[in-house]
Amino acid sequence: MAKIIGGIGTSHVPTIGVAYDKGKQQDPAWAPLFQGYEPVAKWLAEKQADVLVFFYNDHATTFFFDMYPTFALGVGESFPIADEGAGLRPLPPIRGDVALQAHIAESLVNDEFDITVFQDKPIDHGCASPLPLLWPHKPDWPGTVVPIAINVLQYPLPTGRRCYRLGQAVRRAIESYPEDLRVVVVGTGGLSHQIHGERAGYNDEAWDREFLELLEHQPEKLTELKHVDYVERGGAESVEQIMWLSMRGALGPRIKRLHLNYYLATTTAMTVALYEEDAA
Repeated sequence: MAKIIGGIGTSHVPTIGVAYDKGKQQDPAWAPLFQGYEPVAKWLAEKQADVLVFFYNDHATTFFFDMYPTFALGVGESFPIADEGAGLRPLPPIRGDVALQAHIAESLVNDEFDITVFQDKPIDHGCASPLPLLWPHKPDWPGTVVPIAINVLQYPLPTGRRCYRLGQAVRRAIESYPEDLRVVVVGTGGLSHQIHGERAGYNDEAWDREFLELLEHQPEKLTELKHVDYVERGGAESVEQIMWLSMRGALGPRIKRLHLNYYLATTTAMTVALYEEDAA
């Protein structure tokens, strides 16, 4: 049977991907960020993860505002990485496991999540920015990805509680899959940032730290927050943090944090956190 072995929360700032592609891993401005991912990549290699389930959002690349689904799941053998204006990235296409993806899609619909299914669509920095910091890619990725896009752009948005329950439903789907696969769930976005308007450049480290503590120990409290609460506390784009709730929902009730790196150097509180389930 497939099994979830851990969870990762990560920012998906597009400039992370640009800096990675330009080899800025040792640049003084970027080194603290890249070094923060090394323990997570090491853990993934040691655990020999077969699958990463990404809860991320599309930035009007796969979809556009005339048809923007609340939840969408990619089913396909591969997905091209989008050119978002900086040129084609030197990365192989994202690999997919059609049987697993189709199983999750069917299970979610049967679990009353009426999810959109997409194929052959490019995937942008919501998934592709952190991916090469987690997994090596030469000559190819070591495993497959299940891309699950969550709408945090086009109102009305799903609630944090709905995203949390989506994660729980994904867990049920994975645990009902007969093949022995080691699965890691990844929630992307955030933390605090606002990139437009009167509060452009806004961050709140105290809120970020509070969010991380609640995510680990009392996630239900985060599910009670409204979108406006996230916006007021962390800036307009911090509503992305509801995607971390999907990752958390896919984990068990008790988890332990193995690693955290928090780096506020630009407009976004760039964060990566690694979790395992706590059997104690």
